[in-house]
Amino acid sequence: MGCTLANSASAGSMGDVFDNIMLLSDSYKTSHWRQYPPGTTTVYSYFESRGGKFAEVTFFGLQYILKRYLTGVVVTAAKIDAAEKIINAHMGQGEMKHFNRAGWEHIVKKHGGRLPIVIKALPEGMTVPVKNVLMTVENTDPECFWLSNYLETLLVQVWYPMTVCTQSREQKKVLADYFQRTGCEVSSPFSLGFQLNDFGTRGVSSMETAALGGAAHLVNFLGSDNMPANVFAAHYYGAKGPAGFSIPAAEHSTITSWQRDGEVDAYRNMLTQYPTGTVAVVSDSYDIFNAVSNLWGGELKEMIVKRDGRLVIRPDSGDPPKIVVQVLELLGKAFGTTTNAKGYKVLPPCVRVIQGDGVSYESLGVILESMAKAKWAAENVAFGSGGALLQKMDRDTQKCAFKCCEAVVNGKAVPVYKDPITDPGKQSKKGHLRLIKERTGKVTTLTDGLGTDADDLLVEVYRDGAMKREWTWEEVVSHAELGKTADKVA
Repeated sequence: MGCTLANSASAGSMGDVFDNIMLLSDSYKTSHWRQYPPGTTTVYSYFESRGGKFAEVTFFGLQYILKRYLTGVVVTAAKIDAAEKIINAHMGQGEMKHFNRAGWEHIVKKHGGRLPIVIKALPEGMTVPVKNVLMTVENTDPECFWLSNYLETLLVQVWYPMTVCTQSREQKKVLADYFQRTGCEVSSPFSLGFQLNDFGTRGVSSMETAALGGAAHLVNFLGSDNMPANVFAAHYYGAKGPAGFSIPAAEHSTITSWQRDGEVDAYRNMLTQYPTGTVAVVSDSYDIFNAVSNLWGGELKEMIVKRDGRLVIRPDSGDPPKIVVQVLELLGKAFGTTTNAKGYKVLPPCVRVIQGDGVSYESLGVILESMAKAKWAAENVAFGSGGALLQKMDRDTQKCAFKCCEAVVNGKAVPVYKDPITDPGKQSKKGHLRLIKERTGKVTTLTDGLGTDADDLLVEVYRDGAMKREWTWEEVVSHAELGKTADKVA
């Protein structure tokens, strides 16, 4: 072929190969510019959740993709040269050259390397039922009709932060339900804000994934050990302060390095090093029951009670629904309890529990139900979740898809759709789309050009290389509050 992928990747002065928009797509899309009907000038496509695990989705993360990959000058002569070598080597079939050099050069010559695309999307943080349009993409230059769906691969990756945000919010619903059922305070945003904490940075595939998923979780909660997520929220959404908060906490190495005979000294050191505020200590290194009853609840009890702050004890092994209740019962015997207005037990403010092992959407309700049956209020236990929060999902969790629904061919707008006889659930929408809120409050998608732009909930966020509307972190968090529905915004 005269070129290898290894040497072509470093060709030119393109810098980081992953900053080349021409290479951030599925390989087969490089051949699609030849495949549309003659006379095609516009390709109009949309993104939706076709269903899935949850009945509604919370939209989040597109702003990052647009700002990181699509804004400003993203196509240059040097990048075209580099992409041409890679793509033609990768897709080589005899003399056929699949790279659309003329199309990309047109973008440089006519648009200065900025992408002639317009994107409308649901305001970030808003929640809508599945099977609704969440984003539309359309070329603004008739010669770049092929570009709309070339960007599908990159844009569809919004499925990940959206799905994390959705699942996190669903877990918040579970927690809110048990808070209400067991007599806990739910009126303040802080009452639930630290009940589910992000422990997932080490459990994901990359730091970019950690940042994206961690920020998606922080749309709903305040507790997080995910530092990349805080950086992400500030840089891409302008968070005015920390989006999430953490506390001093022990890991097994900082306890077991004291050796078994020094376990109580390790715990005492934690209370001494952090004489005020909240501190969390993993306590299952040897015998969780002895640690709770005889060390925390015996030898160190006076330090805990007199301390200006809260000790959070972390069991990290065993069957979560069972171990959490066992630990609570032992703490209740050692420190006493009060009973709230609904008849559920509450530990004194100086001590709480955090369960950070085996926590997922599926297990969270099981643990809380086990606590409720034993008459323990939900506020006694906070939770930490890692891989299940940020990694245990895929694009099909919410059946996310991007499809063309309208094209202009020879000056005529034609509806475009698929309707496979083998899977009616994959039927796609057709025609120009608008997302509207009916008088009943129901959010629905109008197809075939129905409705008016004045009623459309979708907002133009990107046009011709520039961001047209950005959402602040505070706006996103506000949109996502429990009980809110999607509304028209300016």
